[in-house]
Amino acid sequence: MTDLSQLFLYIPGILIFLAGSGAVRRWMRYRRSGAFSAGNVISCSHIVKKDKKEREVYNYYDILVEYVDEKTKHRNRQNIKSPSEYAVGQEVRIYWGENGAKPVLTEVEENLFSPWVMMIGGALLILLALEENRGYEVRAMIYLSIVLIGAGVSMLWNYISLKRRNLQKIPGTVDQLYTRQISRGTKILKGDKFTYYPVVRYELKGKENFRRCNINSGSVNTFKIGDPFPLYYDEKRDQIVEKNARPAVGIFGVLILAAGILAGISIISVISK
Repeated sequence: MTDLSQLFLYIPGILIFLAGSGAVRRWMRYRRSGAFSAGNVISCSHIVKKDKKEREVYNYYDILVEYVDEKTKHRNRQNIKSPSEYAVGQEVRIYWGENGAKPVLTEVEENLFSPWVMMIGGALLILLALEENRGYEVRAMIYLSIVLIGAGVSMLWNYISLKRRNLQKIPGTVDQLYTRQISRGTKILKGDKFTYYPVVRYELKGKENFRRCNINSGSVNTFKIGDPFPLYYDEKRDQIVEKNARPAVGIFGVLILAAGILAGISIISVISK
């Protein structure tokens, strides 16, 4: 095994660990008392101002958000300047910065794996690569077994927790597509790259609502205007969820968990010889 190929073994673990640790830091920051309020986007206006020489002075999105004050339980509205565009009806969180810092927006997302699981899993993959490069195959197999068991348990927990919420299916329709540019064309990579998000119109409690979903695609033809797009309502939490419990997640969770257990059994059989 070459030195370069040995280094490549660390890349997946490092990337997963960095993504998980960043999410954990955000989670801990948001968990402090009064850190954020849940809300919905009421309007979004693109503000561009140029000087006499046609140079941009301001370029931002003026977002009006309606939110519920956690202390008084009253509905309030807040204008926020954001570098990113948000769709009307999109669910967001207003993060209230410390020491009078201006509020910023964070999107409400649904994740298959929790930030803690990602961070720990990334660390274990780094240790796995380290032991593999050092030639300690049994130790590497132990870390692999733990990663597989943890991933399987997390997927099963995701499936069971959603199943227990008894989500109510709500009919929805794709009303428009929200387009976000993720890269510009270069000499090497031709053409600009975009990500497309469906904006879904649905009715809840007799009121028409819109939601820019976190589900997305790199193809403009994935979501077509007028196509049905069901959402799911958690009455207890008064929350809209994009995905219900998916049997495929539970099945893959069982398979990955079984693979991890079998790997653990094989390790025991090797050690006992």
